[in-house]
Amino acid sequence: MSRKEAYGYAVARIRAMEHRLLDAAAFARLLEAEDSASVLKILGETSYAPMLTSLSGDGAFDKILEAALHETYEEMASFVPDKELIDLLRLPYDFSNAKVMLKSLFSVRSGGKKRWDLLSSLASYPVDKLITDIEGEEYRLLPFGLSTLYPKCIALWEQSRDALETERLLDIQMFAEMRRIAEGLAVAEVTEWVRARIDGENLRTLLRLKRFGFDAARAAAFMHDGGKIDKTILSAMIAEPFETWGRIVDFSDYSKLLVESGASAGFSEIIMDFEKKYDDFCLDLAAASKYSPDSPCNVIAYLWSKELEVKNIRMILVSKSASGEKESVRRLLRHVS
Repeated sequence: MSRKEAYGYAVARIRAMEHRLLDAAAFARLLEAEDSASVLKILGETSYAPMLTSLSGDGAFDKILEAALHETYEEMASFVPDKELIDLLRLPYDFSNAKVMLKSLFSVRSGGKKRWDLLSSLASYPVDKLITDIEGEEYRLLPFGLSTLYPKCIALWEQSRDALETERLLDIQMFAEMRRIAEGLAVAEVTEWVRARIDGENLRTLLRLKRFGFDAARAAAFMHDGGKIDKTILSAMIAEPFETWGRIVDFSDYSKLLVESGASAGFSEIIMDFEKKYDDFCLDLAAASKYSPDSPCNVIAYLWSKELEVKNIRMILVSKSASGEKESVRRLLRHVS
């Protein structure tokens, strides 16, 4: 079977799976639910039902959502020709787990406790193996360039106690790995999607750094290579009023998103609004592949849709648990019309 034929089969499987995704009507019901228990009851009528029956106790809904997403990744891995496509979506969980392991190590060395409960099963590298490798100091077995970076981060922390710097180094490596995977696949749409993600993450980081008063020199170190927007342009933007950011990058797909986000009231609202628009933009970009019945980007579109669905459900559940305003949550829901 040729690669084109293999993706024709994979896309057909994905089309059959799409009916499991929650639609706008389902999210309307979830928003109108009286409390988190009512939300879970409604989810019991959907594809989340098997997870609801098998999980209970403290933090149950987080376990339910993680289990649902994990099942999706595993199912996709069973028929997608290039597993690297799935790695692109799972990579943030791999690096999140690396950060959890580092923070646990730092905590223990400072007299605290390990927090392995924060490790995610959504990573492509199994949690049990990660723990075994790191506890046994078998760093050479770690994937995605972590074999050399992980011990480097430990050495850096021992010298400076600067945990933020170790996170920065891990983020740099993560995006470098995303670029490497995309280039290896040699699929133009996938490369464009990764570049768009890098630009979006750079802008999101820049917003947060501006909020905390970083200057251009400090911000530059947190910008990642590989996007369409030059890092020097990005780092210089931090000194400018946010209202001008859209004009500064008017050559970019993110210009419109920045202008629209600037209509929000306070800076916190601007950040949340931009993050929503960024997530939606990444889905729209990948979803353009639906007109091609054998495009590998259909894999990304479905997985990103599932990621956003889980994010939406989590926001609703957290809001119900805290008796939050449903209209505030409605405005933040990703790709729900």
